[in-house]
Amino acid sequence: MPDPLTSLLAAALIAGTGLLVFWPERGLYWRLQRARGMTERVLIEDALKHIHESEMEGRRATLHSLAGVLQVTADQVSSLLSQMEERGLLRVEDDHYHLTPQGRDYALHIVRAHRLWERYLAEHSGYAVDEWHEQAHRQEHLLSPEDVEALALRLNNPTHDPHGDPIPSSDGKMVVPEGRALTSLEADQAARIVHLEDEPPALYAQLVAQGLHPGMELRLLEKSSQRVRFWADGAEQVLAPIVAANVSVVPLPGLEIHVEQSAVEHLSDLEPGEKAVVAGLSPTCRGSERRRFLDLGILPGTAVEAEMISPSGDPTAYRVRGALLALRREQAEYIRITRP
Repeated sequence: MPDPLTSLLAAALIAGTGLLVFWPERGLYWRLQRARGMTERVLIEDALKHIHESEMEGRRATLHSLAGVLQVTADQVSSLLSQMEERGLLRVEDDHYHLTPQGRDYALHIVRAHRLWERYLAEHSGYAVDEWHEQAHRQEHLLSPEDVEALALRLNNPTHDPHGDPIPSSDGKMVVPEGRALTSLEADQAARIVHLEDEPPALYAQLVAQGLHPGMELRLLEKSSQRVRFWADGAEQVLAPIVAANVSVVPLPGLEIHVEQSAVEHLSDLEPGEKAVVAGLSPTCRGSERRRFLDLGILPGTAVEAEMISPSGDPTAYRVRGALLALRREQAEYIRITRP
């Protein structure tokens, strides 16, 4: 005959396990169901975005391109596309995927959320440039249409993200920049960067590391199958053609636009005892770092002097408006100067 106490404990354990798994809303079963639904929704939204962006670039999204972007199997993509078709987001004709008006509106919401969030990170956060895309990719699936409109209002309804990509308006309209690849320029031709492609991340990281940004003016010096050499921001830059192809530019009238050939100096160039005047902050200095410099009074026309370098070689102490500021070299690189 079973021990009554053992039976009671066993029953309590079974009941407790049942509550843990099936407790309404909070049980493990329901959490797994919500997680599964969230994963499915994210895949659908990423698929919509890929198909829309392919259309915008004049390409055709395929089963294999979707599988690559979503990082799932072709069979899983087929199942996902069937669900999207059933929901009225997509229609399939001879293996061609076409967004319905409902699907296109949904895709534009995701694109708008992503690019607005990147703009927010650029202007109001301390995240590094190469982190914006991944952070925005996570956030785009969490923002409701109301959240997106509130964010757009806070940012004064920008038309482009930090990379130069157009941000769809609330009614789906976009100001698409007219650009062409840097590699299409001829030698000695001047141009302005209008867009940096942020995928794949490895190539984008190289562009960021070289200080390139939308709005920068340049002049092409040399183009070959091995390298693309150009002058920008007071220095010579060299990119591999595959990397340069990710930079979109608009040509500038060579006779009207002069790309400055003299070297641009930065605060980090000063030796102890040398003085200079702040000319401005680099356009690549954004978000909390830029606000900190402005709060410290580092404005155009401000006199600065290098006082001393730490024994380790970094940071350096600079005298600004009567106060000593210790700045690391990477911070001082953001501050452009002119010598008296």
